[in-house]
Amino acid sequence: MPLSRHRDKGKQINGRKRHVVVDTLGLLLGVMVTSADVGDRAAAQVLLARVANAHHRLALIWADGGYTGSLVEHCLAACALVLAIVKRSDDQKGFVVLPKRWIVERLFAHLMRSRRLVRDVERRTASAEAMLYWSMTMVMTRRLAGPHRGRA
Repeated sequence: MPLSRHRDKGKQINGRKRHVVVDTLGLLLGVMVTSADVGDRAAAQVLLARVANAHHRLALIWADGGYTGSLVEHCLAACALVLAIVKRSDDQKGFVVLPKRWIVERLFAHLMRSRRLVRDVERRTASAEAMLYWSMTMVMTRRLAGPHRGRA
């Protein structure tokens, strides 16, 4: 079985990419793990089709600038989803928090609390996706349990 790890020449990373779709609360709606040489737009076409089939009421998706181009038209035609690109303005310097993009970054921060996701140790993309769902289950359990109270 060939390994699913490759090199992305554009971003200069080895391994895999994690593509996620979350709601406004930061709860995971869909995930797709690909090797690093798969383009963001190609993976997004497959992932958004999956998410659109599973969540019929979904109408609007916010994405970062890496998902521009023909993907916007493809989402509208094939999935009946409006893909709104949240771009950083050209005159901004340094780090700036962009609207709606912080939700995904916060999700990745919560998921990285799981030791197994910090390092890329999975052999197959299916098991890497399962680890993301498992970690999200822990995040959701913590949210449902409420704040931790110390011992009396």
